Amino acid sequence: MRLSHEKVTHLSHVVFAGLVKRKLIGPVQDEALVRRSIKQAIEKTLKLEDELNEKVYRKLQSYSRKIIEGTTEWNVLYDKFLLEELAKKGLGLG
Repeated sequence: MRLSHEKVTHLSHVVFAGLVKRKLIGPVQDEALVRRSIKQAIEKTLKLEDELNEKVYRKLQSYSRKIIEGTTEWNVLYDKFLLEELAKKGLGLG
């Protein structure tokens, strides 16, 4: 799911404020630079999510037998293929 530029910007401000409030980062010279880095990380993550989602959808659509989206079978296979794609990127869960 893509977020608008404004929502990503807002999220970067919220994340920055949360980091400061919890004292996970100290005072910084250039808050805008830190927020921009947070924003870039969010955008990179969203782009990766879109790419992985597209690969998994293509894989599911490649089956000769139609697997109906929303069914238990589809959900199980989607999760399985997503975990496989994450592992290929070195982002596996475990």
